[in-house]
Amino acid sequence: MAKATKKQALGRGLSALLKDPDNDIQSVSDKNADKLVGNIIELDLEAIEVNPFQPRSNFNNEALEELSTSIKELGIIQPITVRKLEFNKYQLVSGERRYRASKLAGRKTIPAYIRIANDQESLEMALVENIQRQDLDPIEIGLSYQRLIDEIELTQEKLSARVGKKRSTIANYIRLLKLDPIIQTGIRDGFVSMGHGRALVNVGSKEAQIAIYEKIVGQNLSVRETERIVKELSNDPKNSSEKAKTKSNPLDATAKKELSDFLKTQVAVSSNVKGKGKVTISFESKDELERIKKLITGA
Repeated sequence: MAKATKKQALGRGLSALLKDPDNDIQSVSDKNADKLVGNIIELDLEAIEVNPFQPRSNFNNEALEELSTSIKELGIIQPITVRKLEFNKYQLVSGERRYRASKLAGRKTIPAYIRIANDQESLEMALVENIQRQDLDPIEIGLSYQRLIDEIELTQEKLSARVGKKRSTIANYIRLLKLDPIIQTGIRDGFVSMGHGRALVNVGSKEAQIAIYEKIVGQNLSVRETERIVKELSNDPKNSSEKAKTKSNPLDATAKKELSDFLKTQVAVSSNVKGKGKVTISFESKDELERIKKLITGA
């Protein structure tokens, strides 16, 4: 009788199989695992938890809303990937934006590829799959490479072969992590490019890095102009920090602190000896922009 019940469960298809504790699949060696692993199955969103190994830490609210609208109209075009944890419980490997946007769209289920992996394999899958994406910022990519080296114990050579990138490319991303956190945030927010960051990483003093960074933002300096300034400083390393400071108006630092404290966001201030200059205010969403406008206008 028990055998007949099992056969009937299998006959109801994979969705029924997933919700049948008598036929729960926990490893690739389990019976019927080949019918589950690597297949696309509609999963309940509530059965999926986010991946603690997710390399992405920035999720733009406006972009999520746009993706949510697209999902409402067109559905999920590319399935997410999950790993099976236990009965009717899964963890994201890749596709957190689609997962979050699907929740915003009010969906109850989402198409997913199912895999079975341990924590280390899941970390490696999540990092490698996400590195291949085009929408990670340079700092997120650098952090992902560093985690693969530290936690999976890969050398840069092995990592190069694993992700299909030149060793020099990987090294350039990882070097960005030596920058002052303020500059790393500037790269993530798009105020300066990776090229600017690669130039600034050659400046040993964090204080000098910040001084040049503020000039880049305030005067809209190109990567080539930044490289020239860094080269000038490197010709006199003993005084590089002092040189960087003397090129900035000392009033800029005071104004920057006061504006940053008042607006509760990152502000860059730069001016010349005649008092002419520029103030750059950063924000991460429409809501934050509205908050800043209200503070400035008093409306």
